[in-house]
Amino acid sequence: MAVMKILVVCMHYYPEPFTISSICEHFARQGHDVLVVTSKPHYGYAEIPERYRNLDDEVINGVRVHRCDITIRTERKLSIIKNYLSFYFHAKKYVKKLKENFDVVYSMSLSPIISVSPANIYARKHHVKHVLHCLDLWPESVLITKAMGPHNPFYHLLYHWSRNIYRKADEILVSSPSFIDYFSNVLKLPTNNIWFVMQPPLLTEKIGEDKHYEVPTLVYAGNIGKLQMVKEIVKAIKIVKDDGYNVNLVLIGNGSEAEEVKGLIQELRLEEHISYLGMQPRGVTAAYYANATGIIIPLKQGGYVGKTIPNKLVSCLNEGRPILAFLHGDGARMLDQARGSIFAKGEDARAFAIAMEELLSMPKEEREKLGQNNRDFYLAKCQKDEICQEILTELIEAAKSSS
Repeated sequence: MAVMKILVVCMHYYPEPFTISSICEHFARQGHDVLVVTSKPHYGYAEIPERYRNLDDEVINGVRVHRCDITIRTERKLSIIKNYLSFYFHAKKYVKKLKENFDVVYSMSLSPIISVSPANIYARKHHVKHVLHCLDLWPESVLITKAMGPHNPFYHLLYHWSRNIYRKADEILVSSPSFIDYFSNVLKLPTNNIWFVMQPPLLTEKIGEDKHYEVPTLVYAGNIGKLQMVKEIVKAIKIVKDDGYNVNLVLIGNGSEAEEVKGLIQELRLEEHISYLGMQPRGVTAAYYANATGIIIPLKQGGYVGKTIPNKLVSCLNEGRPILAFLHGDGARMLDQARGSIFAKGEDARAFAIAMEELLSMPKEEREKLGQNNRDFYLAKCQKDEICQEILTELIEAAKSSS
């Protein structure tokens, strides 16, 4: 099939920082006609940016983008539910009225799983295949974040709803190998149509000059929530300082525990040693990574979500810096293969501090070797265009089987 028409459903898209944008632009560069059904930008924003409030359709780097209305989310649980449901209903309404014919449907499941339901609706109605790319497991995510417990009746409702959505997809690509076990052991679904395809790295042009540091500096960039254990990282910096090491920390990002983290920095009197920068464009983050003593990649252990390969892991391998790894499972196995990381042997502040001190105690030449190992592994296994092409190949095969 030389040229395809691809319908893409994903709740997030550029200017929000997710790999779906790179994937769709790769499809377009290969000559395919791509329409993305997404929401108006809201992730990381206090409100929808003015430019997008009345903008429903646009073309970005050859990709047609339709933006559905969305209810902005705050820290209140009710607003988060409204946010999820608003995209679910608006996107369903749009695809039901969509008369355009597509050869295949591709969806990316970030969070929540109900956001890909419109893809199932279009695929069933028009008798084409739906390839679902699973980056976040549901309803496992609500358990690991303690949004609800396994005995909550709403969890059982969500379990059956999630299972039904997954079951309707014709093919599922998973971003971590352990996800396949979840589909088999927890969701009790057949796995003959499930394949591991790594999530492409989220890369961008660097913004500004590389940052240079007067003292050894560790950098964390990403979500500041329960799973990332940033409060433990802050406590570890206090321990390392008290142990006599000269070290600073740069924190970039936002999330449910951001205010608690800022309060902890003040409580421990670390304002001179920890810079909290809030949300920043990824290009700015790259400038902070460039000369970092180490990049921190944390993910709390627990359930299948704790075994995943965080997307930042793949992107950070490309930076060519040593990695401080506070994670387990698939992500830990990948970093072990890359041979460029120091691993914490626990999830408390003391274990984190020991790992930090091990990295800080290394001769500079050894640290640089770790960074080079990570870069070499990225070039061999994780390049963006090759992964995007692997996804496209899956879509081409699905479209052929439809016709």
